Amino acid sequence: MESYTMGQAADLLGVSVDTVRRWADAGRFPTHREGGRRIVEGPALAGFCVEVAQEGADDGDTPYTSARNAFPGIVTAIKLGDVSAQVEVQAGPHRVVSLLTREAVEELGLEPGVTVTARVKSTSVHIERG
Repeated sequence: MESYTMGQAADLLGVSVDTVRRWADAGRFPTHREGGRRIVEGPALAGFCVEVAQEGADDGDTPYTSARNAFPGIVTAIKLGDVSAQVEVQAGPHRVVSLLTREAVEELGLEPGVTVTARVKSTSVHIERG
């Protein structure tokens, strides 16, 4: 069974290690000690990740959409063409690149430094372990 340190859990949840420790101390997910390190088992962390995501979805700020993969981030670069545009977003540790129309970029007022949410809907998703 896969297990994670508090630092690894923080990276997966996109929060600080202190936040993960506070959640664990509050009993939001179980931990145990291995070699002096606090560890959370994979299934418990997975369930907690779903719970945290659900809490975020219940805040009323999420627009109605069928695209469930949302990556909040900041625009880092835009390459404008005559008709199309390439927009780069840094979403936590992930770089997301989107191709859209120049008109859409202008209507949304996109420019480097603007916060956005990249939503991904795909018929083909590749999963890589690790």
